[in-house]
Amino acid sequence: MGLAAAASKRDSCEFPGRDPSFAASIWYATLLTRVRGLRSAARLLAGEQSDVQGAHRPEVQAALLICEAEISLAGGQLTRAVAAADAGLRLAAQTGNCGLVRRGHVAMAVCSIRALDLTTGLLYANHLRDAALLGQENLIPGQSFWAVAQALEARDGVESVAHLLKGVLRHDVLIRELLVSQPAAAPWLVRAGQRLGDDDLAGRVVGVMHRLAVMNRSFRSVRASAEHASGLYARDADALEAVSERHLDPWARASALEDASRVRSERVAERGQAVDLLRRAAGAYLGAGASRDLARVQSRLRELDDHGGRPARSRTRISQLTDTEFAVAELVSEGLTNSRVGSQLYISPHTVAFHLKKIFRKLDVTSRVELARSWNRILVEGGDDRLGGSGEGLPRPAHGPGGRVAALPT
Repeated sequence: MGLAAAASKRDSCEFPGRDPSFAASIWYATLLTRVRGLRSAARLLAGEQSDVQGAHRPEVQAALLICEAEISLAGGQLTRAVAAADAGLRLAAQTGNCGLVRRGHVAMAVCSIRALDLTTGLLYANHLRDAALLGQENLIPGQSFWAVAQALEARDGVESVAHLLKGVLRHDVLIRELLVSQPAAAPWLVRAGQRLGDDDLAGRVVGVMHRLAVMNRSFRSVRASAEHASGLYARDADALEAVSERHLDPWARASALEDASRVRSERVAERGQAVDLLRRAAGAYLGAGASRDLARVQSRLRELDDHGGRPARSRTRISQLTDTEFAVAELVSEGLTNSRVGSQLYISPHTVAFHLKKIFRKLDVTSRVELARSWNRILVEGGDDRLGGSGEGLPRPAHGPGGRVAALPT
């Protein structure tokens, strides 16, 4: 990090028009993003963008855009992240820079999965897998694993990635890159190990993350990730709730609250606290644009309310939707046809139409147009009751380059 910071300084540059520190500045901003120094990274990138003005090669412009996408994704601004990644990918493809292309594919895959656009997420995950088969696995291997594993888990469940999870810890470079650059990765791996009943996998992740935190004491994001993984492994709700305040990554913060809620919900006396934590998690996911996670939390809230949590008599309209209905409403509000919604969710257009009838009744709307027009308002209405007063609108899902829904490769 120190070397990147030094290289990014311009005062020693002999040829300003061909400033080598320009690329170093972008790389320094990328490293800052990995450890969630987002404000510093954004300031640094803004300075470089003011100088670019078409004078630099397309490759440099692509690097700027991809870095901007990573900053936006890390900050929970999915719409901005998708726009920047899409533009950066177009330029990167022209230049043939495989590293930038891989980073763009990772950003697009993760954004799409969080925004409940599994088809596009799987498309970009397949691009990353194809790159590995072509011998390009040395390009950000940890980041690529992270995107591919999440896409497969979203489609087929955690059992489908069990072999990937067991293999990842055998690669020291890969696992270190992943755990340092993705604050939510260690808890995600521990959670997956617990769901698979693989205590050895979960314990090894905690051990590796602890060692990384000791080696990188100055980075708050690494320390928070280690504490989150340890608290999850020990099923310590107090520790999980505390670390949610220390996370710099909004998605990781939301997942810590959700984990704390899950632990507390196992104890009848703490069900009320579990509901409160889950509401906070829902608000954090909403702020991070994570539609998929928000739908899961909404479902869990209904479950807790029905089994000893707070009474559900004053449920909002949005809380009455099932997970599938929520997903259908989200996509239809984007203007997708029944056929395209069905392809996203792996259900038939007839089934989509069946769900829409129930959605219209539950949300008290009469048409697709009315649903699209009122969807954000309905979400905020639900946020006032379920999400602890969050007034933020939900960013729209990404549907691939140019707003198109990408087709899933066969």
